[in-house]
Amino acid sequence: MGMFGIDGLASGLNTSSMINQLMQVEAMPQTLLKQRQSTQQSFVSALQGLNTRVASLAEAATKAAKPASWQAYTATASDTSATVTTHGNAQPGSLSFSVDAVAQSQMSVSAKVPDDGSLLTGEPPALTVRTADGQFVTVSPTTGSLNDIAKAINNSPETGVRATVVRVSGTEAGAEPEFRLQFTGSSTGTTGAFGVYAGTSDQLEGLDPAALATHRIDGNQVRAATDAVVTLWKGVDGLEEQFVQSSNTFTNLMTGVDVTVNAVTAPSDPPVTVTVARDDEALTSMVSGVVGALGVVLSDIASRSATTTTSNANGGSTVTGGVFTGDSTVRNIQSRLASAMSMPVGGESPSAVGIMIGRDGTITFDKEVFGAAMAADPARTQAMVTEMAQRVADVASGFSDKYDGTLTRRIESQQGQIRSMTDQIEGWDRRLELRRANLQRTYAALEVTLSNLSSQSNWLAGQLGSLPSYNNS
Repeated sequence: MGMFGIDGLASGLNTSSMINQLMQVEAMPQTLLKQRQSTQQSFVSALQGLNTRVASLAEAATKAAKPASWQAYTATASDTSATVTTHGNAQPGSLSFSVDAVAQSQMSVSAKVPDDGSLLTGEPPALTVRTADGQFVTVSPTTGSLNDIAKAINNSPETGVRATVVRVSGTEAGAEPEFRLQFTGSSTGTTGAFGVYAGTSDQLEGLDPAALATHRIDGNQVRAATDAVVTLWKGVDGLEEQFVQSSNTFTNLMTGVDVTVNAVTAPSDPPVTVTVARDDEALTSMVSGVVGALGVVLSDIASRSATTTTSNANGGSTVTGGVFTGDSTVRNIQSRLASAMSMPVGGESPSAVGIMIGRDGTITFDKEVFGAAMAADPARTQAMVTEMAQRVADVASGFSDKYDGTLTRRIESQQGQIRSMTDQIEGWDRRLELRRANLQRTYAALEVTLSNLSSQSNWLAGQLGSLPSYNNS
């Protein structure tokens, strides 16, 4: 708690200024400690940034070291009637086929019904959907109105049907509106065909087709449910193969290749040809990413290790190191990563696959050289790059692992020192506060003492002045 006082009432001294100057001297160890902590915090921040970059390098290199990452293929179709995607273990190749039919869902509509009309007259109202496999699914709407029927069907996914109320007439002024109920199959293909009938399954099962037809309320078909059909090697005797399925996507039509059809091939048009080729652009990007990530790490280390020279007023110069200058851990990272990427593989230089080592130690990527190497010998190129990537991944992971990486542990150690400094600084705050209070008490006591002495001096002077004077003559 601070003490209140007025400077120099008795002494005339500026005691507050004197105390502040004394406290500056007392606080010098704490000031130095704060400076050390600030420097340490800057170092930790730099290490954390470096650790993030090394971890990104480890991730990129680990990916490039995996054989599966090199199974990158791109697929194209010669016509817009089909689209192609690759996955898994796709291999280069091509395949031609014709699209004879595309799968579509059934769509049918009810008769026209006025605004206040009903499709169901029974009580309670009920309708039944008959699926393609002959199963009957009964739905019980609240009323026989189109809106209630649509709601009941849409709340019953087991029917495999969706319903929508559509206005079809009466848009003119004064005209009575009319509506149809549109029924659409939830899935494509003939397995998604259906019929919608008035009545319950108990009332409908067992009826012959003619009798059942009299109960149908979706008798106006907009489109039939159809399957997708593709024919391989069409017109080639003994080889023609036809695939029929309810979905428009033919999975693994080629190994690792899915083909989705969306339009029929006209008789006069050539067949659709699907071509799968190695995705050199993706592979180039992957390797470039590893080299680029390594370049970022090495550049960060170099820039933060550089020294600066400044001239002094007396004509001399001062050399100031960077935040990483002289740090053995950082120097070890730099050396080992550069070595992991630049060492030969099987006696061959990394430059054979486009990884160039400059005289100044910089590492760059030449995509033209890499592309030529892939074209000439893809297996050898892959083997070289994966070995280099694995070496880099091992080194980078060893430093940046979030649990026991060397760099991670170094950061944790430095953070522990910063916390210790914080505790010491807080301890100094308490000691300095006590020291200031002690000085304030000391100088306050001095003022009291001087004031008392002044009072005594004045009293003595008064007493002496009251004594009679004697004349010696």
